[in-house]
Amino acid sequence: MAPLKNSRSCRVPHTRVFVRILLFLILFQLSLFAQRASAVEDARETPVVRAVKRVSPAVVNISTEYEVRARTNPFSGYRANPFFDSFFKDFFDPEMEQKYQRSSLGSGVIIDGERGFVLTNAHVIAETGAIKVILKDEREFEAQIVGADSDSDLAVLKIISDTPLPDVKMGNSDDLMIGETVIAIGNPFGFSNTVTTGVISALDRSLRVENSEFHNFIQTDASINPGNSGGPLLNINGALIGINTAIYAKAQGIGFALPINRARRIVFDLIKHGEVIQSWIGVMVQPVDEKIAQYLHLSEVSGVMVRSVASKGPADSAGINVGDVLIALGQRKLSSSGDFQSALHAYGEGDQIPVKLIRDGKIKSVQVRAALFPLAEALAHAYELLGIKVENLSRTGGKSSARRNMDGVMITEISNRSYLAHIGARPGDIIRKIDDITIHSIEDFKKAIARYHLKPSLVILLQREDALYHITIKL
Repeated sequence: MAPLKNSRSCRVPHTRVFVRILLFLILFQLSLFAQRASAVEDARETPVVRAVKRVSPAVVNISTEYEVRARTNPFSGYRANPFFDSFFKDFFDPEMEQKYQRSSLGSGVIIDGERGFVLTNAHVIAETGAIKVILKDEREFEAQIVGADSDSDLAVLKIISDTPLPDVKMGNSDDLMIGETVIAIGNPFGFSNTVTTGVISALDRSLRVENSEFHNFIQTDASINPGNSGGPLLNINGALIGINTAIYAKAQGIGFALPINRARRIVFDLIKHGEVIQSWIGVMVQPVDEKIAQYLHLSEVSGVMVRSVASKGPADSAGINVGDVLIALGQRKLSSSGDFQSALHAYGEGDQIPVKLIRDGKIKSVQVRAALFPLAEALAHAYELLGIKVENLSRTGGKSSARRNMDGVMITEISNRSYLAHIGARPGDIIRKIDDITIHSIEDFKKAIARYHLKPSLVILLQREDALYHITIKL
């Protein structure tokens, strides 16, 4: 009977081994299931999802409220009755002015969470009034305008927070590839933090909006709608490569963004100076047409021809001469005066600018150090540019005190060959505004010339007696 006892005692260890194996198999299967679930989850979290998670807290909703004045007629339903008009006209002014608040929505992105700087489009905050910035976590801040630049349609706002804010990392827009994936985040039609994706459709696009021309835009098919303006355009890594600026209203899938490398220097100037400081190299240029190309024996119509060089200016010091044809500034090829201005915008005071030019049929490269426009030369430059000489109103004689105290500068001399003389401007006319700069004095006039001397056209507000005229001048 002893063998039976021993055989029973041997079955217990075998049972324990079986249970352990079974538990191991169950745990192994559970581990495999968890790994598969994790793999499925990882597959869903694409680079786009990761980029949006990282950047969306830095994308903000911008709302502005401003007052609108409109003349309304409370008796419009009775206007067809001549008796009603004649009876009430002595008691009421049927055209009454009403005031009401209008709000606008746009997008922005925090570029410096420590200092609270927000980058957006200038047209988003163009109207005066209170500006409110709303974050994704629904925190609200009152914002102040640090600076705005209508030429690039960029603006920088500042908000104050007790804690650091989420921000976005600036990328590099010089190495963009047509066809690469991009992500747009914004607040179209007030729907906050809306994400759309697409590809870069084209680079270096130019746009004309009313009297302004914009260059070097990124074209994308990522859906951009009203309210997206000022929001970020990101690459697949979540780096900021552009600011969504415009849509093409006549088609779907065509949107435009300002490259971040161009925006970077503008942002620096807006934060430091409150405005963009136009760099200067001391040349005036004109487009190369077929006649100029034939005269200079150029193989093709391209580039811009130097028509004047400032004595002892940066270009003069670098050896650039009148008649040289500039074909590239840095990496940007030139084909118009607008291209030249846009390319120069990318450089600040002291930067070395690589310039490629054609002289006597040969290509030559030089380095030009950018400088600030010398305000002392502004009046002489204005005569060369516009064909006019001006003075402060307070310095002009023979005028009433009311006119002497009026804002603006008075034209005292005008060249018969100038465009202004051609359209009938004459000494005594008052310049009240040049583009976005209101002219209060001769100093404002100088600043306007310094800022806009490279633009292909200027809009001047001219006053004669009680009449005001907006005049567009091609330079």
